[in-house]
Amino acid sequence: MTADGKHTSTPGADLARKINLLMDTAEAEGRRISVNDVLHAMAEAGTPLSRARWHYMRAGTGPVVKKTELLKNLAKFFGVNEEYLLDTNSDVPVRVEAQMELLATMRENKIRNYAARQLGELSPETLLQIRDIIDKRLKDHRSEQAD
Repeated sequence: MTADGKHTSTPGADLARKINLLMDTAEAEGRRISVNDVLHAMAEAGTPLSRARWHYMRAGTGPVVKKTELLKNLAKFFGVNEEYLLDTNSDVPVRVEAQMELLATMRENKIRNYAARQLGELSPETLLQIRDIIDKRLKDHRSEQAD
């Protein structure tokens, strides 16, 4: 982060963010992808990947991945356009973005449901006030993340 509070990004960090978004999206779709699934798929595609390298790629540490074929095969494995992983300026694929919005909504609903269960003995007016406070905080949090 810079002195003015803006996030700085390195190519490795950009790739890590994208890969982790893809992993989260797969999980949201009900697919639990293990390290072994990725390693096996990459070996079958002709671009073997070590467990350590996968870790570095997901963490954004270590040397920047420059192997175009590996990135293309990863994109194919996750079902996204290869430019998403190859281009540091590419946008989030529509499917990934939609899944992330769905995940955010589901998390917000979990918060609301938890509050309703824990605070069920309060008056309806108080519950509505608490709901409004939660909704405002969640909206503020979304706005902060968008900036």
